[in-house]
Amino acid sequence: MATATDGTAPHVLVVPCPAQGHMLALLDLTGLLASRGLRLTVVTTPATAPQLAPLQAAHPAAVRVLTLPFPSHPALPAGVESAKHLPPALFPSLIVAFAGLHGPLVSWARARSRGPDRVVAVLSDFFCGWTQPLAAELGGPRIAFSPCAAYGTAVIQSLFRRMPRPEDVITFPDIPGEPAYPWRQISMLYRTFRDGDEVSEGLRTNFMWNLESSGFVLNTFRGLEERYLAAPLPDLGSRRARAVGPLAPEADDAGAAERGGEMAVSAADLCAWLDEFVKDDRGVVYISFGSMAVLRPPHAAALTAALESTGVAFVWAVAPATRLPDGFEERVAAGGRGRVIRGWAPQVPALRHRAVRWFVTHCGWNSVLEAAAAGVPMLAWPMTADQFANARLLVDDLRAAVPVTWGGLDAAPGPDEVARVLDAAVNGQMWAQVAARADELAAEAATGGAARRRLVAGGGGAGARPTRPREPGRTAAVH
Repeated sequence: MATATDGTAPHVLVVPCPAQGHMLALLDLTGLLASRGLRLTVVTTPATAPQLAPLQAAHPAAVRVLTLPFPSHPALPAGVESAKHLPPALFPSLIVAFAGLHGPLVSWARARSRGPDRVVAVLSDFFCGWTQPLAAELGGPRIAFSPCAAYGTAVIQSLFRRMPRPEDVITFPDIPGEPAYPWRQISMLYRTFRDGDEVSEGLRTNFMWNLESSGFVLNTFRGLEERYLAAPLPDLGSRRARAVGPLAPEADDAGAAERGGEMAVSAADLCAWLDEFVKDDRGVVYISFGSMAVLRPPHAAALTAALESTGVAFVWAVAPATRLPDGFEERVAAGGRGRVIRGWAPQVPALRHRAVRWFVTHCGWNSVLEAAAAGVPMLAWPMTADQFANARLLVDDLRAAVPVTWGGLDAAPGPDEVARVLDAAVNGQMWAQVAARADELAAEAATGGAARRRLVAGGGGAGARPTRPREPGRTAAVH
């Protein structure tokens, strides 16, 4: 039997996208594959290499790291190697620059083409479509990995496949339900496309290469997206998409630290604070717009005013650079019913705490999966990227979320609008069915995890029982 230990197991080249949410999910999948006997070499650059240390430590015989210099690009500041702290407008340049690793990887792989280290397949992020011709040169298949929803992935792929012209409403005829979005809710990756521009054309070529891959695997599960996983979609190359989620997030302080996060507060400290609300049978709203998102002042002002007028208990994880209205944080600290955390918060333990009953979220996919696994209903406040597609999936398809606003970055809601949603969620009964649906998703997420483990091991699919022990009484508490 071939094993990683004796060097005879199949050898797979893994190419993550140098963006935190993308990279961590693919590294989780890499760990699963390593535990099933594959040998894997993960491509990184000097700045992101430290994030692979936990994976290597867990699978020393199976996982190797190939560190290559990040290719330079005239549009990128010197020393930039990842999306961290990079202005969103430069993200397409990062994707195109990263494709410069094609030549070095071909040379590296060809030097190993006649021995046991021969690369038999390439597993890469869907922002690394350039690895499709790389896999073809190496004579093996390429699997495209998306850390996003199947629905959201199909939406962005559809845009670059069909290239619709700017209109008031953009339709997606090849996606089930034929969804339509106003132009302002379309991803900036597409809205900023310019014919003939080197970066724009390179970005589109990346997405088109994905359609030639041997298949897609996605960080989702069937309980969330049966409708979009049931049949091959033209926007995913008309090949069957495989759900391998929810991939495991960090569950404690040690896990977060290993994954590159510097915790602004410990999980133990935050959970002890939340325990006081369980004693008084008071529900808490957890609020986060992502670890890197800087909320614009009008949006922050609307939310802070709503929190103060409604008096709801809350935890708000705020990006360090976000400016909140003068005096708000001091009043929160003095009042005892709220907590502002600047920096990386222990989101997974918070969402799994009994006191947390609603989640105000930008609908980034990692946050969606974490809330779904915890059984927490969401108050959807999408801003950009794939967040509108994710929010529509949650609100319209799954009925596991209630929209706060659809205005995104362009239009902040009024404080009264936000206050009505918060008050109805925390103090009203009108959305009890949304909380019940969120509780059902938690059981389906656990089932998805069991199915994922069997899929990676080469086994079957349906009929698994939930494997994650869940805290009793969450739905009753919401009511």
